[in-house]
Amino acid sequence: MESRSSVNFSGHQYLRQRLVLSILSGKHVRIDKIRSEDKDPGLRDYEVSLLRLLEKVTNGSVIEISVTGTAVLLKPGVVSGGPITHDCPLSRSIGYFLEPLIMIAPFSKKPFQLTLRGITTDDNDLSVDLIRTVTLPHLQLFGISDGLELRIKRRGAPPEGGGEVQFLCPIVKEVKTLNFVDPGKIKRIRGIAHAVRVNPQFSNRMIDASRSVLNRFIPDIYLYSDVYKGDESGKSPGYALSLLAESTTSAIHCSEAASTPGETPEDIALLATRALLSEIRHGGCVDRKHQSLVLLMMVLGSEDIGQCRMGEPSVRTIQFLRDIKIFFGSVFNITPADPTDSSNTELLYSCLGTGYVNVNRSLA
Repeated sequence: MESRSSVNFSGHQYLRQRLVLSILSGKHVRIDKIRSEDKDPGLRDYEVSLLRLLEKVTNGSVIEISVTGTAVLLKPGVVSGGPITHDCPLSRSIGYFLEPLIMIAPFSKKPFQLTLRGITTDDNDLSVDLIRTVTLPHLQLFGISDGLELRIKRRGAPPEGGGEVQFLCPIVKEVKTLNFVDPGKIKRIRGIAHAVRVNPQFSNRMIDASRSVLNRFIPDIYLYSDVYKGDESGKSPGYALSLLAESTTSAIHCSEAASTPGETPEDIALLATRALLSEIRHGGCVDRKHQSLVLLMMVLGSEDIGQCRMGEPSVRTIQFLRDIKIFFGSVFNITPADPTDSSNTELLYSCLGTGYVNVNRSLA
């Protein structure tokens, strides 16, 4: 194996983004010392499940896991897509598996028709509601829109899950260059409250509590109560509130909170609402949860300068920028968005696209 086409990392953090970058760039990736100091060393069940899922959506990928599970080698094949079904373990929600797949789905051979089963909303990962209402519109910025949708067939709250979602994604030849530098002013707030296998009144209580805070800021608020009954409501009781704020230039900021034992619906609603206000205060055209997705698509854009205004990068985003440099050799130019205003922490990220072309695409 040639050293130039192989990349080495240590540690279990950022596993998902490194696997995605490996598949897109075609470079082999080796990750060792995965929790080697831990009393339970090696890959967790959800990480192994993700590797199996990546094996299903690609053709010709070779995945080698060491006997102890502390090292993994991925030799990526081509992204094949098509109809795929996968059962996610109950240790992580569906969002954990869907996030990396959204990054590679547009560059597939056939359009994705992916069915995932498991937990639809938890506190660690993006819920399927936010992926449907926020993540997918971010892909539309890059010209990936026709036939892009996420259907929530059944909800599944932790710990038993029982949810099911279907992800449909078209294929593109190449992505457009992004130029998104005007965050605009927030013009409307939307939200989805859902409660499964508990009193249906819980949704209304969350909506009322959230409104009590948001009504001070803006009149255009529509919080929708999503009701799932019987078999569609999964196996465990739970409730959650997802919120998104949209600006005049279609910049979207989002937040969510899911039920935990001992918390009232009002507590959950206030947590989500305060998180939304904090996200808006953070500023920019893209919120913190979606920085990585937008930056990756900018790198894969046509050979032109792409620009995007965002808040300060999260720790995950900083590492993602470093990984992009290793895999694609692309470097971002990051400058203050408003040099005249010292109190403004927003930054302007610009880079030259690599002109990435989807070579997997079947020629119809």
